[in-house]
Amino acid sequence: MVDINKGFFMAQQPTFLQHFRSFYVQNKFNDLEQAIEYFAVFGQSGWTIDKNKPLLDLIESKFLKNYAYIHGDITKITQSNKITHALLSAIATGDRRMFSSFKRARISREEGDRTVDFLYDNGLIEIEYSTELPLYEEDHISDKLNFMHAYMRFWFAFISPFYKNIKEGNYKEVKERFTNREQGFSDLIFEKLCFELLKKSFVDDPVVKVGGYWDKHAEIDLVAKTKSGKLIAGVCKYSQAKVKKTEWTKLKEKCDLVGLKPDIIVFFAKNGFTNELKLLKSDTVKLFTLKSLKMLIEEVSNKDLLTYMGKKY
Repeated sequence: MVDINKGFFMAQQPTFLQHFRSFYVQNKFNDLEQAIEYFAVFGQSGWTIDKNKPLLDLIESKFLKNYAYIHGDITKITQSNKITHALLSAIATGDRRMFSSFKRARISREEGDRTVDFLYDNGLIEIEYSTELPLYEEDHISDKLNFMHAYMRFWFAFISPFYKNIKEGNYKEVKERFTNREQGFSDLIFEKLCFELLKKSFVDDPVVKVGGYWDKHAEIDLVAKTKSGKLIAGVCKYSQAKVKKTEWTKLKEKCDLVGLKPDIIVFFAKNGFTNELKLLKSDTVKLFTLKSLKMLIEEVSNKDLLTYMGKKY
């Protein structure tokens, strides 16, 4: 049983994949792209979604029309603290790095550290670490902050900053802001699903660690290690364009720059690959498309689904 209004699942916390699978099945999706984009907005809320309605219409009926009630539930946890709300909006709209989020929220390091502790202790965020240490210690940059719940990320990116207009029934700015950023807002969800697919794809030599890599010089979407010690580096592209061979070149350059020597390179692409990149496919260069993600939602039974106990909007 999952109650979104009590402690945000502190102990036996469902995994991201459990949440996504439940969302997909319970709302009867049959299109992965649509499910990803709707999950980026409503994921982990437990609300029933009519997939036949446009996303903007659902945002209005679920979030905007119920602003006062949802705001009240959220502030029970955040204690209506302005610094807390500023930092959450900074995480939702920025690069998620801790110190740049402090700067974006216009708060001091001391205020930021204290707020991060509060948010972490209350189950609102998690801290993400680079999967590998930088070659040189001085190249390290701050860890990243992730929302534990997709719908909370959406709230603090598009709802909370425009509360004055929303309370007056003016939704224009919210809709324009979301429309302008919608294309990139699902990237993070796609990336997380790619991590999950990678874990399921390496059966004979299981993946024991997977995440992103970043330092002062470069950022790599996916870096993983297998049980035998093989290093995997990859690119996750959630865009309309096919992934080109130039992405392979860029990834190799980044790996060289930061001192990583991958044994296997993987590419995940929403809309496939150019023929030039397909020619590189081998045991050491693996290509996955959106269709590949179907593996994650196959054979889901009722016992695998989550039951949400929080309020439904």
